[in-house]
Amino acid sequence: MRSLLFGLIFTFISQVAVAGEGMWLPLLLKSLNEAEMQQLGMKLSAEDIYSVNRGSLKDAIVHFGGFCTSELISPDGLLLTNHHCGYGQIQQHSSLEHNYLKNGFWAMDRNQELPNPGLTATFINEIMDVTDRVLAFVNDDMTVSERQTMVDKNISKLRKNFELEEYQDLVVRPFFEGNQYFAFITTTYKDVRLVGAPPESIGKFGADTDNWVWPRHTGDFSLFRIYAGPDNLPADYSDENVPLKSKHFLPISLDGVEPGDFTMVFGFPGRTSEYLPSYAIKQLVEKLNPAKIKIRETALSILDKYMREDETVRIQYASKFARVANYWKKWIGESMGLERTKAIEKKEKYEKRFTSALPKDSPYRTILPEFEKLYKDRAPLAFVRDYYSELTGRNIEMMRLVRMGQSLVSNYENNGEESFIEYRDRVKPSVESFFKDYKAEIDSEVFEALTKLYKSNVDKAYVPRMMHAKNDEDMNGRSTNSSDFVLHHTVFNKKDKLLAVLEMEPSEAVETLKNDPLYKFGEQWKMLYDEKVANPLNKIQFRMDSLQRIYMKAQMEVFPNKVFYPDANSTMRLTYGQVNGYSPQDAVYYTPVTHLEGVIEKYVPGDYEFDISDKLLELYRTKDYGPYADANGKMPVCFIGTNHTTGGNSGSPAIDAHGNLIGLNFDRAWEGTMSDYNYDPTICRNIMVDARYILFVIDKYAGAGHLIEEMKLVHPKSEME
Repeated sequence: MRSLLFGLIFTFISQVAVAGEGMWLPLLLKSLNEAEMQQLGMKLSAEDIYSVNRGSLKDAIVHFGGFCTSELISPDGLLLTNHHCGYGQIQQHSSLEHNYLKNGFWAMDRNQELPNPGLTATFINEIMDVTDRVLAFVNDDMTVSERQTMVDKNISKLRKNFELEEYQDLVVRPFFEGNQYFAFITTTYKDVRLVGAPPESIGKFGADTDNWVWPRHTGDFSLFRIYAGPDNLPADYSDENVPLKSKHFLPISLDGVEPGDFTMVFGFPGRTSEYLPSYAIKQLVEKLNPAKIKIRETALSILDKYMREDETVRIQYASKFARVANYWKKWIGESMGLERTKAIEKKEKYEKRFTSALPKDSPYRTILPEFEKLYKDRAPLAFVRDYYSELTGRNIEMMRLVRMGQSLVSNYENNGEESFIEYRDRVKPSVESFFKDYKAEIDSEVFEALTKLYKSNVDKAYVPRMMHAKNDEDMNGRSTNSSDFVLHHTVFNKKDKLLAVLEMEPSEAVETLKNDPLYKFGEQWKMLYDEKVANPLNKIQFRMDSLQRIYMKAQMEVFPNKVFYPDANSTMRLTYGQVNGYSPQDAVYYTPVTHLEGVIEKYVPGDYEFDISDKLLELYRTKDYGPYADANGKMPVCFIGTNHTTGGNSGSPAIDAHGNLIGLNFDRAWEGTMSDYNYDPTICRNIMVDARYILFVIDKYAGAGHLIEEMKLVHPKSEME
């Protein structure tokens, strides 16, 4: 049966997907996508895109820090990625004296390029289908745990059989819900330095108001450089390191884009779930997204208030605010898009066709009824899970320190003093870093607001006693359960006190932590959550994941002519489409390209989202655009296409039909953010910075022409004429 299944998967393709839909493995382009891509205008071959025998496009695509994509744009290791991908590094190098967020940063020679400890750049050397080896001896009679044990054993054996260099790694990932497996041989460089970043007034223009929105006018880019040892291989940071000699880098087109132009986006998309049942989408739209939106909206309003009052606070909280706001707005657009495109109804119709196509005695007939029951049982638990994780893992900062304290206590009680000391020494630097950009009064206000929200919206069975009780008193008659007492008597929102605790003898430190009121609160909450939410939810989710694998297999067998592409899982993918506008609502049509005129139209002096510098105003007034203007003398800023992207594609190159860089992917149009669950070609659009705007900012705005000299600028359209 397995050989039949994979024959169906990879022979599939008598039908073609909508241009733009799908995230494809570059290894398989020759057999699956090359013909269609060339019909859409691509002038390359599949071998030009992915090759293990010679330099190809894949060798210019870099996994940036494990969370974004970047690409090589010079023979000397120069990396291009998004401003928001490099934001944390830019912030870490910023201060009131050197405010690189506000003013930008440009290394005018390589000695000025700034190191970033912990930042990595990973290349894919080779991709291999290892399904037969990973699923060896796996059969349908196995229990879920037996199956996973065999898979894990096979992967372990597979790893031992690969001869890797010490700087290489082997990553094995499941595809199609575990019905198929691919291995990726990677090389990771550890010395990645900041080269350049525009000011926020360019790199973050429009900030949160324009986030996920088209028309867009944001120059969302930054520049880094990979450094290597003298042998061009990965090495820890050293003054002796030299710029990487690139195996392949992307030339940059000065010809720009027109509607209908072919586009590729190459990168590391994070996570999609295109094959979920209708019950999952309904729960997301009606219950889970509204809860998370409300939580983040409440937290963001507090952060925004303080950031607008104090520039120091704005610098400290800029990156935090952006991270929280990003998915808050995404969830709003996602729900709107799912509702507008009738995603639930589409899933339900698909499921009816699936059921109708099944033989009456098919074991697959039980899948959807079981899903319905599982999602019903999951609903209240998933709701509490999202509340708990949003409060303790994201929005109340001090709760993350409490979790660190819980780990310290656990290490001591389970493994002794040595384990405590080892863990303490490992986390102390992160404590120092935490308080660098932390204000206790802000976090306390967020704590008060969000715990109140939790208590008001979550069933009381899941509310810890200390969140609402006020009847326990200390010797002075103070309520030790009140949030006021907890916040004023905890060591977790005070740097000096927490570090003092960490310097105590392990036994004394553990006793102090366990008597801390916020620690007690966190312990009580965690114990309640683990018992009543996490444990039962894990059992449900375990069964759902197993059923999803069977459902995926069933769909492929029932619809052998349907195009199936694997969900994103942070592995290298390519998506292709065309430059195209769209209509977000009745009587409204968005054209696919924006210009500097739009920046000026949005300009609001003094507003941190829409302010611009005098330098940019002067360049606009004099039309001093150099060779980067379009044929009409206008300065392009951004454009959109039908490429299927998601988180992780931030920083991915937009590549033209000839293999040249034409833009930098950084966002999706708000109405189409539901493409993680339901790609719809009518409104799903990815947003890219025009490469010419990037060059204009580097050259004419920043005066960093030496960086332009590293690059290869081309005119592919005129060369074809």
